[in-house]
Amino acid sequence: MNVVLWIIAVVLGLLFIAAGVMKMFQPKEKLAETGLGWTEGFSANSVKAIGALDFLAGVGLILPAAVGIAEILVPLAAVGVVLLMIGAVVVHGRRRETPIVIFNLVLLVLAAVVAWGRFGPYSF
Repeated sequence: MNVVLWIIAVVLGLLFIAAGVMKMFQPKEKLAETGLGWTEGFSANSVKAIGALDFLAGVGLILPAAVGIAEILVPLAAVGVVLLMIGAVVVHGRRRETPIVIFNLVLLVLAAVVAWGRFGPYSF
């Protein structure tokens, strides 16, 4: 189970790092053009803040365990991802973007598994 938790955490981490970098460094208008229509309902600073949260959550899922320092940050980052995904489900649900809601729910469940495993029976 430890290997499964590592795989899930690394995949989620890389996904959130990439999403965070994209949201932090691309203008809001360009993000909207590339299919992230939800950005139209948020200020540019809010989009960048969401990107920063994505990036930090991704780093938190991988780095502490990889270097063996403050490993408690891994399940805390996973809880952060769960909270981010709850917000994403609400935003995309209001926009009636069902496929994206389903994707966000899958990410939420994966992050919850990491949080459960690393807080519980498979902690470091």
